[in-house]
Amino acid sequence: MRVLVISDIHANYTALEAVLKNAGEVDATWCLGDMVGYGPDPNAVMEQIREIPNLTCILGNHDMAVIGRIPFEVFNTDARRTLEYHERVLTADNMDFLRSLPSNLKTLGDVSIVHGSPRDSVWEYILNALSARLNFDHFTTAWCLVGHSHLQCMFQLDTNTDRVSLSPIRAGEHYPLRPRAIINPGSVGQPRDRDPRAAYAIYDTESYVWEPRRVEYNISEVQRRIRESNLPEKHAIRLAEGW
Repeated sequence: MRVLVISDIHANYTALEAVLKNAGEVDATWCLGDMVGYGPDPNAVMEQIREIPNLTCILGNHDMAVIGRIPFEVFNTDARRTLEYHERVLTADNMDFLRSLPSNLKTLGDVSIVHGSPRDSVWEYILNALSARLNFDHFTTAWCLVGHSHLQCMFQLDTNTDRVSLSPIRAGEHYPLRPRAIINPGSVGQPRDRDPRAAYAIYDTESYVWEPRRVEYNISEVQRRIRESNLPEKHAIRLAEGW
């Protein structure tokens, strides 16, 4: 089965559209959360996500905030301002869809999916080998897919030495997976690895191959909509620089 893995769309419909077109035909889609927050297009993104066939989707921290499960006060000023805007403009149907989704780690065959980390499904960032190592004891599958950090990366556990390493990955390459690993497809709508292209991945459930991908999209158009919506300028600037 060919699976599209996406995360951290953050209300960036133009980036999501580019990813769906670039991915081509897939058998299923797994979304690791944070469909809203930061960007100008919460309803367009939600409506597109709801139309995806064979979708498995979980909530991220921004999603949970906009439906009232996390207080806005825990976010920084700019993020909070956008969440307040999204709360005002999201349709009732899109809010209901978000409320229907789980927020905890979910198991799909050989894979676990979660937004933050296996030991903290909402808030923890897996940014280095230490934080990755602390999480391998919190899932039982061969692989765990995470989002939240907006970084396209893979942490591999050597079961013989019990050491974790950050494996270098390049978009467009194919990586045969071996147990065990924590893998992040990167962010569709707001990459933070100094590559502004939308990030995602294709996972083959039969050959156990992971293919990280990047695709260009019209960033200036999204920046224009951010400014027209009177959202924080920081959220427009960072898209072009990938931070």
